[in-house]
Formats: sequence, C-alpha cells, structure tokens
Amino acid sequence: MDNSSPQVRIWQVVSLVPAGAVVTYGQVARMAGLPQHARMVGSVLRQLPRGTNIPWHRVINSQGRISFPAGSAQYQRQQALLLEEGIEFIGDRVPLRRFQWQGGFEN
Repeated sequence: MDNSSPQVRIWQVVSLVPAGAVVTYGQVARMAGLPQHARMVGSVLRQLPRGTNIPWHRVINSQGRISFPAGSAQYQRQQALLLEEGIEFIGDRVPLRRFQWQGGFEN
C-alpha cells in the first residue's frame, strides 16, 4: 500500500470491494497495512461523510455478522444494501466462504 494516512488507506481498500462481496474489519485492516487494527477500521467507517460512494456496507465482522445492533435502523439499512447486491444471509450471518472477497493484494 502507499504512504497515505491510515484513514485514506482504509477508504482505498473498502472502495475496491466489489458488489456482491463482503470483507471483515480485520481483513480491511490487514489489506491497508494495519494488522491488528480492526477497531480502527470501524471507527474510520463510522466517520464517513454522508453520501459517500465508499461501500461501507460491505464490511462485516469476522463471524459474518453485521455489527450494528440487530433490528436497529442501521442494521436494517446495511442488510438491505447487502441483499440488493445478492448477498445472502443464513439467519443473521453472511456465509463468508461464499461471499468473502479475497482481494488482489492481501498478504
């Protein structure tokens, strides 16, 4: 990755995730050159400007779950966006073996 700020590197990685795929917070952190900083990814994504084109909704936790509280408006919005892209849920989980993006430059 480049020498950009951690925030910019996280945005760059998330921007690469194609429709119909998901990544985990930890995976984004590793791909951005920030191993062990999954929580930072969450913090950066929470601060995205309104109306951003960065597909934040494609980032989920390592268990394949949406991190917002179940039933909350944010949870429902993220789930709806993922469903629109063809992501399937088994209960409250996305089957990562099927939908997790492997990316082109993760170590």
